[in-house]
Amino acid sequence: MAGVTDSERETHLRDLAERMQFRMEKSGERFTLTRTADLSRPERETDLTLDEVQEMLDTWKLRGLSGG
Repeated sequence: MAGVTDSERETHLRDLAERMQFRMEKSGERFTLTRTADLSRPERETDLTLDEVQEMLDTWKLRGLSGG
């Protein structure tokens, strides 16, 4: 996202995560993504950069919200 600040990018990714039923938490400069909706056990990825958060959410978009 050229010309976009990290803060704007973080806000966009938080909005996307919420729409996709993820919780996005920040710890320092790293993030945790957690998804519990429609899963038998929570799926969690920790210690992610903004690039990794975007990659994870893009992967979930391609898989569909059901994860399949």
